[in-house]
Amino acid sequence: MSTYDNDNIFAKILRGEIPSFKVYENDDTYCFMDIMPRSDGHCLVIPKTPCRNMLDATPAQLAACMATVNKVANACMTAFGADGITLQQFNEAAGGQEVFHLHFHILPRHDGQRMRPAGTMGDMDAIKGHAEAIAKAMG
Repeated sequence: MSTYDNDNIFAKILRGEIPSFKVYENDDTYCFMDIMPRSDGHCLVIPKTPCRNMLDATPAQLAACMATVNKVANACMTAFGADGITLQQFNEAAGGQEVFHLHFHILPRHDGQRMRPAGTMGDMDAIKGHAEAIAKAMG
């Protein structure tokens, strides 16, 4: 396994070098919108501390991320009237990981509705509105 790259896109987002649509933040985690959403409300939860994926994450990093995933996923259910949530997490290139900073995808889902194809840029105004809707559902 390779070492952590401090110049990965999520590290740059955490440093404020690249903009993001923030959904939620606490001392340990940051949640923001995926700009290539596979469903309305598709967002990402990351730890604020460096780790490539769950294979090198500490138990504390994983616990912090999962607590935020739970909070945000429940807000997504409310904000989008979702029927369920798909949670995705990939590890290493062979496992489908593309950005090598631990992250969890939260995808609100509706019965009978397929996810959109990967790699398609979303409408930034819609994505911003989705971030606001999730944040509002968290109170």
